[in-house]
Amino acid sequence: MTNPSPAPEPAAAAETSESAAPGDRQVPGPRRAGEPRRPTLRSDLRASWPDGLVALVITAAVFVLLYLRIRNKTSSTVTVMPFMADAGGFWMYFLSQAFGWSALLWAWGTVILGLLLSGPRPSRLPLPGPRLERLHRTTSLNTIALIAAHALLFAAELVRHDTAAWNSAVATAFVEAFVPGGYDSGTGRVAIPVGQAALYLAIPLGLLFYVRHRIGPKTWRVLHRCVIVVYVLSVWHTLLYGTNVWYDGWFRTGVWLLQLPIAALLLLRLLRPARRSEKLPGRPGASAGARTGWVLRLGGRLVVAAVLVALVAVVASGRDGGRSVPPEDTSSTHNHD
Repeated sequence: MTNPSPAPEPAAAAETSESAAPGDRQVPGPRRAGEPRRPTLRSDLRASWPDGLVALVITAAVFVLLYLRIRNKTSSTVTVMPFMADAGGFWMYFLSQAFGWSALLWAWGTVILGLLLSGPRPSRLPLPGPRLERLHRTTSLNTIALIAAHALLFAAELVRHDTAAWNSAVATAFVEAFVPGGYDSGTGRVAIPVGQAALYLAIPLGLLFYVRHRIGPKTWRVLHRCVIVVYVLSVWHTLLYGTNVWYDGWFRTGVWLLQLPIAALLLLRLLRPARRSEKLPGRPGASAGARTGWVLRLGGRLVVAAVLVALVAVVASGRDGGRSVPPEDTSSTHNHD
């Protein structure tokens, strides 16, 4: 399905969070007695097992669903690739699909949490702010793990069905799964590099939080905002290459529908930024730099508003870029989720 990348955007504890202060902070100094410790990668990895366990349970459920749909020949994957009707013969590929779907779901939740925590927070939240921020970080780490499992299982499936010697099969699978341009079949020539870009950007952007005190909060914030690009790439990869959403229908439209809250929260985040320095003044400043910044901020808000309108139109009309289901399948293309 996807190489989502989900879009991990870790937040900090209250005293170091991007949303904790209205103004730009400097790099924090030494921790004083009684102050909470700065979150570390090790501590967040230890705290990540509960939602990681939930992710594995959901992955298992998705795998069973995909397996049964393939076996009953009700999945569009069988229409796209009839040779995969042998569910038992391609179980590893369907497990890769399942990890891809759970990775996309976790990436979606991570972005939702990030937008909630970095913008104007609702008056009522299901959990206290610091706990939500830690959940944001742990879901980010689990998203990376799910993406990695998805990609590795896809590569393992390529090795498993390669008739060449094992070392040659491993090398070929590595190039096709992890090297941009290495997969040269059909839609994968575009879709696979898009997924790879999401993966390779997600890992450093998701882990930058843990060196934030070294690179400075301003630099971190600039880089951290690129996470939304990772998420867009992952969704694009899914819609372009996922055989589960290859054709028109409610399942593909559902993927588009899930993007509505992302776009709405992002627009709200831009219209009501937490920092005064990010607000859009009524008129641009006198200097050229101030005018350029004003135009960019206004342009960003207009682009996100246009995207939100386009998403509503796509969902309402059902015209979501999917292919029409053929009346009779006579082809066997080599496209993978």
